[in-house]
Amino acid sequence: MYYWYRRMQARPGGAEMGGFTRVLHSGKPDGLMDEIPTFVVDPLPAGKDHGYVVLNRPWAFVQWLQKAKIEEEYILMAEPDHIFVKPLPNFARDDPAAFPFFYITPSEHENILRKYYPKERDPVTNIDPIGNSPVIIKKTLLEKIAPTWMNVSLQMKEDQETDKTFGWVLEMYAYAVASALHGVQHILRKDFMIQPPFDTKLENTFIIHFTYGCDYTLKGVLTYGKIGEWRFDKRSYQDRPPPRNLTLPPPGVPESVVTLVKMVNEASANLPGWDDGR
Repeated sequence: MYYWYRRMQARPGGAEMGGFTRVLHSGKPDGLMDEIPTFVVDPLPAGKDHGYVVLNRPWAFVQWLQKAKIEEEYILMAEPDHIFVKPLPNFARDDPAAFPFFYITPSEHENILRKYYPKERDPVTNIDPIGNSPVIIKKTLLEKIAPTWMNVSLQMKEDQETDKTFGWVLEMYAYAVASALHGVQHILRKDFMIQPPFDTKLENTFIIHFTYGCDYTLKGVLTYGKIGEWRFDKRSYQDRPPPRNLTLPPPGVPESVVTLVKMVNEASANLPGWDDGR
């Protein structure tokens, strides 16, 4: 991510891409501190995340916003599995901008969401179908939303019905609800990013999000849900980095997947210490 952020920042049109900070919620430095600008914050108290590590994210942002010296007026919240394929302009001015996720569906969960967003507020449709990433937002606005995001996340996790219903996207719903509680709605940008293998073309996107496994036969046929003869899945590398020079996809595999693997290969070829897991 950081490699391609810097590459796109240096290209024509990258002037609006400002400083980069990795917010690390381990409470202690790690081996990437010298390579990536990093701000270390504390994790939640032991047991508070109930094994759902993402619950640390809103608390991490609260600490970062309170303690760090942030020069930029706008903040892009992004994740390690985001690869920048074009210079990213500032989509947000008065209103923040976000990517709409097809699986964040507030209108289908009104009974649950009313626990956190009461009827006297507004229609539940005012809750955007988003998570906190990717989002571009004014720093002053995020400073208001972040504590609410943290509190709603914790409340949702403590509620068995909410936790069971939302599962791994609970914290995404919490950000959307927190924004709505502050009267904030986002500009929804479908061109913000694509998610292979389901999005097959780059078109005018800015980010490739490699959240899903990419499995194909050697004839280029997608075998999603079944390990393919050729595959790229980040979950295969949870305890180590991918090897340098990954085998390219077979003929017939979509442009989005081919581009993803080529960009991973370029980054790994140019980053010192890659084979050592740094």
